[in-house]
Amino acid sequence: MRRDVLELRQFYASPLGKIARQMVARKLGQAWGDGNGLDMLGLGYATPFLDSFRSKARRTVAAMPAAQGVEVWPNPLATSVPQGETSERPVRGLSCLADERALPHPNAVFDRILMIHALEESDDPLGAMREVGRVMAPSGRVIIVAANRRGAWANSEATPFGHGRPFTRSQLERLVREAGLEPTAWSRALYLPPVTWLGPWAEAVEQAGARLWPGLSGLILLEAVKQTFAVKPRGHGVRVRVTVPGTLQPLPSPSTGRDRVTRPL
Repeated sequence: MRRDVLELRQFYASPLGKIARQMVARKLGQAWGDGNGLDMLGLGYATPFLDSFRSKARRTVAAMPAAQGVEVWPNPLATSVPQGETSERPVRGLSCLADERALPHPNAVFDRILMIHALEESDDPLGAMREVGRVMAPSGRVIIVAANRRGAWANSEATPFGHGRPFTRSQLERLVREAGLEPTAWSRALYLPPVTWLGPWAEAVEQAGARLWPGLSGLILLEAVKQTFAVKPRGHGVRVRVTVPGTLQPLPSPSTGRDRVTRPL
């Protein structure tokens, strides 16, 4: 059963959720920059991370699973305005309720897709990944953020990452390959244990964890692209007459009686 959208929003408004948002957003920025001119989709509960791309991206859409529920995004009552925007800019709804196996979007439209809180509680992870491949542009990329099976966050029910099915890196790679995608890069985040009182030392713990115990991160970030293959046209068989030298013997001419040699083809 999926976490309700209100629980997810409440978590990211908490001090611990703000730390998780900061650590993951940094990894996304390193991978995708500011998303300038790109069409971006967030699947699951990605609105806390899409805010940083909204001012530069050409199109930003948040699709939330029906079992989770949807929130109005961007929030018209929010007091903070993303960098590059003004308060006079009209706020339009950019979120929608969707079936993760039948997204309401055309084929090959999104350049970047972020999946967070999408696979752990999905009834059909493979079907969701195949649908992501359908709406991804040929040169597009997807980043999957999933709870690490070996990390402390997957074992804490106080956070949304402690519910559902955690993954290992090899399990995520196998899943995306079955969906016709190819893993290209990966990273880790949230070495900090899921406790609030360590918040002031979050940055130091993150750097130390990446060096000392890399396999115990709270999250795994896997990036994948769509596999594209060149199709070679199938040829048609043609019957060719070939003459092997020496198989045709000289025959006497019926008119002169002289030998006549057949010219090779």
